[in-house]
Amino acid sequence: MISLQKLFGKKDVFFELLAASATQARASVQALHKLLSAPADAAHNLDAFSASRREDKKVTQQIDEALCKTFVTELEREDIESLANSLYKIPKTAEKIAERIMIARDRIKDVDFSRQIRLMDAASDIVVTMISELRKLHLERVKVLNDQLQKVEGDADKLILECLRDLYAGSTDPVTVVILKDLYDLIEKVVDRCRDAGNVVAHIVLKNS
Repeated sequence: MISLQKLFGKKDVFFELLAASATQARASVQALHKLLSAPADAAHNLDAFSASRREDKKVTQQIDEALCKTFVTELEREDIESLANSLYKIPKTAEKIAERIMIARDRIKDVDFSRQIRLMDAASDIVVTMISELRKLHLERVKVLNDQLQKVEGDADKLILECLRDLYAGSTDPVTVVILKDLYDLIEKVVDRCRDAGNVVAHIVLKNS
């Protein structure tokens, strides 16, 4: 097994930065949870989403800088970059959803997003746990977590089909149909982004365990 010191450098800087990125990703999902729970609340704004995305972008830039300064031949540079980019896409997608909700909140104020919220929360929590497990390179544990993440993503796929079936078969006005379809697609994409990050973690651990 490649030593952790050789893999990530003596200071474990990448573990810390990736953990910080995962934390920002989860924070953006938590902010989205609040917004989707009460989309018509006048107190909502985009500050929390913008802050998470900016902070995650800073972390991604720090990872790029650290790769340039502390890169060693044992480190798979592409894996770290891929994971950092996957994590950054989570708050970026969450911010897109928030922007659309703020524009159309009067039309969707009575829509129940609770099932989507549960899946996003579960996916982001698993990603944070998988990043913490990256230090240990414990293959079986990561496989279990990744299987859980794949199940959440599969449930999200089933949910969007169910929601679209109900949407198309109902009496919802056409504009609201378009709005909700866009939101359902983007919300599912948050779970997809989490799945992508989990797949990268599993790939790294498999190669180095």
